[in-house]
This record gives sequence, C-alpha cells and structure tokens, in this order.
Amino acid sequence: MRIRPFSVAALTPEYNFDTLVVRKHRDWIFHVEFNRPETRNAMNQTFWLEIGKCFRQLAQDENCRSIVVSGAGKMFSSGLDLQGAAETFGRMQSDEDVARKAKFMKEHVTEFQNCFSEIEKCPKPVIAAIHGACIGSGVDLICACDIRYSTKDAWFSVKEVDVGLAADIGTLQRLPKIVGNDGLVREWVYTARRISSEEALHTGLVSNIYENRDFLLSAAFELASCIASKSPVAVQGSKIVMNYSRDHSVQEGLDFVANRNQFMLQSEDLIKSVLATLQKEAPEFSKL
Repeated sequence: MRIRPFSVAALTPEYNFDTLVVRKHRDWIFHVEFNRPETRNAMNQTFWLEIGKCFRQLAQDENCRSIVVSGAGKMFSSGLDLQGAAETFGRMQSDEDVARKAKFMKEHVTEFQNCFSEIEKCPKPVIAAIHGACIGSGVDLICACDIRYSTKDAWFSVKEVDVGLAADIGTLQRLPKIVGNDGLVREWVYTARRISSEEALHTGLVSNIYENRDFLLSAAFELASCIASKSPVAVQGSKIVMNYSRDHSVQEGLDFVANRNQFMLQSEDLIKSVLATLQKEAPEFSKL
C-alpha cells in the first residue's frame, strides 16, 4: 500500500463538539480527533457523551464510508479524567443509602458503556491510529474499533487495577477476542503493565506499526481510502455480520448472513462490481 504525505482536512461544521474535532479528510472518509491535548486527552463526562453522539451521527451520514480515530498532542489518551471521576464519586457519596448509590453508579457505568459501543455498532469501519500512550479507557475505546495501527513508540496499559477497580467499559469483554490469548490478556489486566508496540503487533492488538505519527496517519487514511472505494453495501454488511458472528455460534452466524444476503445480493452494487471487474474499471457506488 502506497503511503501519501498526511495533510490536514477542513473542519466539518455539522459535527460541532467541545472535546472532538471532526474533519472530512477525503471523499467518504472522516477523521475524528480527540481534542483535549492539555489533559493528554483524558476522558471526562463531556467526552464520553460526545463520542457516543458523534458515532451515532456518523452511522447515519451517507457521505461517510470509513473513519479514522486519533488523538491530538503528545499521546492518544491517558484514559479516564480522574478529576472528573472524583466529582462523580463525590455526588454518589452525598446519598447515604446503598441502594441509591448503587443505582446511580450502575446507570453511570452503563451510559459510558453505551457511548463506546456506538463505535462498534457504527456500520462504517473505524480505524484507530494510536501514538504515544493508550491507557485505561483508551484501551476500552480502541477495542471497540475495527482495526488498530500504532506508532513505534506507542504503548498500552489496562490500568484499572492500579486505581482499584475492574475495567468496566469493554476491555475485559472485547480484548480477549481480539488477541485470542486468554492467559496473556489476564496477565495484562492483573498487572496493568506496559504493552509495547512490538508486543501489541506480535499478539494482534495492532495490525501495523509506523515510525512516527505522520506516517501512522498517512497509512490509516490510505487504508480508509481503500475501504471507502468498495461497495458500502458489502463493507457495512460485512462489519454487521462479523460483529454478530463473533458473539454467536458458527451456525447462527451462517443463518444470519443467509437471511441478510437474500436481500443484499439483489443490490445494484453487486452488478456494478461484476461489470467493473470484467471491464477492468474502478466501480462507483451510490450513497448508502
């Protein structure tokens, strides 16, 4: 894959957030950048709500076919904003009744879980471009993405045990399925140790590593461009089927794709793809 120099695209006005910058990079490709560099992209209440809203919006945007996620500044994300978390716990402690405290906390955690699950549920493929550190809830977020690239100096940590809790936003559920090595993931979780980019590559957490952030983003956008050139019916259908099959038996997955494809095989995209292949031309697909 030929890597082009990375260039900054124009802001997209219909995506207006405090903690995120959203740009349309090229036709069909969107770039979502975490924009709290002064806090090392720590995730506060506003960030959580905005990331969920952003991906719900991208899921419905017919001009979007693939998405690159990255962090501004020196690192991808330092994880949970501990100052904001302390304020949340302070509000919880103001109620003396344990049942009411528990209800508040469960609703709070579930809301955050749902925000990151919007990334996974978004039918457009999401590529995480990770530089510097990716800690705690940063790992939760990239586990909800489809593909992960990183810089050579990137490192990862499932940090939650060091702050006295079990990770609860998706890492414990998604990471073992990404890596495919339950014992190794347990080691990462129980120790909170650093995972180097080389180890992440070797274990399948990331697919490729690059010398610096510019090369990383260029590669991520080239991949996004390749994906965006394909039939959106085929690509988005593939993501939906793969997500379903991951969480169900082989036979259930086969039944699911058979039911979907009884409709999707009638799409104009199939005819366009076949004709373009025969004519040795690049197909053009309608918005979806």
